[in-house]
Amino acid sequence: MALDNTAKKENIKGSIRKYFVDNIARTESKNLTFDKSLATPKIQGQSPAIEWVAVNHGDLEPEMLSSHNIIVHCCTRQDSEGINLAKLRDVVMGYLMDSSTTDGFRRIPFYDVSNWTLIGAFLVTDIHESDNMEAPDETKFVTLTCKLRWASK
Repeated sequence: MALDNTAKKENIKGSIRKYFVDNIARTESKNLTFDKSLATPKIQGQSPAIEWVAVNHGDLEPEMLSSHNIIVHCCTRQDSEGINLAKLRDVVMGYLMDSSTTDGFRRIPFYDVSNWTLIGAFLVTDIHESDNMEAPDETKFVTLTCKLRWASK
């Protein structure tokens, strides 16, 4: 028996990637990486980035009401007071929360990535924000751990 499209990890990861690329990288013109490390990304033809967003995938619980954690790191360098980090965090939070809906839950489009047909939406139901932290290389970062939920078969 074939796995339903709403349960395929390829569709989950591809849809999340598309959402962040379309909104953070293209709309907001922020550097974006899907690398597990917090290393400063090197952008071809430019000096090392001074602000970027790193998105990683966490636990996946496939059920009738599935859930998946994504971990979003907002990172800045050359930001002694953390003002740029706060601004970057606010931009990212704007794409994780939705004050225009009555429930406040952001809906992230969920696609069948084989043909980019919309098959549903992820609800961002919980966001846990870490304290501001600093890495040994003086990168400041805040981590947003987000729980996504959606109906699946």
